[in-house]
Amino acid sequence: MSSTDPSATTPATRDERRVSRWIEEFAGFMVLSGIPRMPARVMVCLMADDRGELTSAELSERLKISPAAVSGAIRYLTTVHMVRRTRQPGSRREIYKVDRDVIYQASVGQLPLMTRWEEMLRDGIKTLGAETESGRRLAESAEFIHFITEELDGLLERWDAHRSRQSPTHRS
Repeated sequence: MSSTDPSATTPATRDERRVSRWIEEFAGFMVLSGIPRMPARVMVCLMADDRGELTSAELSERLKISPAAVSGAIRYLTTVHMVRRTRQPGSRREIYKVDRDVIYQASVGQLPLMTRWEEMLRDGIKTLGAETESGRRLAESAEFIHFITEELDGLLERWDAHRSRQSPTHRS
């Protein structure tokens, strides 16, 4: 395999400047998708780490950001189920970790929120009146959220089935 073949890249042969550029590029895309900039950068940095875990100091150093910026980003990312906090055994130092199936887990974490969105919209319909223009707007939104939630739940089930058929090396 040639040295330009991505499958031939190892941690020892990676171009760290290229990795940094990719982190910033992917984080920029995540920002366009609605994720705040600093959480996006932290998330992608964690995803790019072979262990999938870094300390606050490591994130600060790699991204050239303050510990406070890391803290705020981690707070956001844990809220949306994209990062989890762990500790080294016998240490008080926190480690921030992304799992191999981070996007799946974040999607699963959205299901209860989407259900709550639908409930709140339906409460709004009762409050505003189903026959008012605002009530109809909320009803359309509630139906859409209901549809998306059911579809996402089905997609996640199909993904689980698909992954269970894969070889053990492809599982989370």
